[in-house]
Amino acid sequence: MQPNLHYPLSPIPYTPPRHVAIIMDGNGRWAKSRGLPRTAGHKKGADTLRSTLNACRDAGVKYLTIYAFSSENWKRPSDEISDLMQLLRHYLQKELDTLHENKVRLRFIGDLSQLDKDIRASIDDAMEMTARNGAFNLTVALSYGSRQEIVRAVRRIVEKGVAASDITEETLAEALDTAELPEPDLLIRTGGEQRLSNFLLWQAAYTEFYFTDILWPDFDTKHFTEALQDYAGRERRYGTTGEE
Repeated sequence: MQPNLHYPLSPIPYTPPRHVAIIMDGNGRWAKSRGLPRTAGHKKGADTLRSTLNACRDAGVKYLTIYAFSSENWKRPSDEISDLMQLLRHYLQKELDTLHENKVRLRFIGDLSQLDKDIRASIDDAMEMTARNGAFNLTVALSYGSRQEIVRAVRRIVEKGVAASDITEETLAEALDTAELPEPDLLIRTGGEQRLSNFLLWQAAYTEFYFTDILWPDFDTKHFTEALQDYAGRERRYGTTGEE
């Protein structure tokens, strides 16, 4: 992320979502349509993330959670996984100082034990460096699957010796990887698919969904603004009928 590289949105005449989650889908298809290797799509997608983070801050969003690499993605060809991990190393090194300078707190959720040792060390350093930042919160779901997260949460509860009769929704929520985060208000998925793909299944119980056919590398500030405007026109009922 380059310092002061912002594309300010027009003043937003409504309360923005506090927490936006994004399934960044379409990198591979974007590259294939241009006759490029899939890695080119992932690199362009990283640029899109940078501009989206800036757009979030300009709009007044306080939390952004992105689905960067799912637990199922480990089944991809080994050369693609290697390229993705190398790209992660590159951006952790390149972007961290700028994120810290802009007071962004960086978190990672998922089964990080599957990552290479040097990547885990870089992640630990990044989270420690930014732990006291409060201007914005960026959470990266990496080697993440929501079902697996729920299993990990149950194991944590069992290991603490909590009696079955004492387990509540709050008990489970506090044991999830996202315990420190508010539930997402808006979840955006690019690329035309309309499913969660094992992302934030528990947390998104009352989240508003926004699906777009735009591939992630082409998802720009204008498209993000359209998603916020769509969200602003919805009536959130949290399971009630909304009837008088």
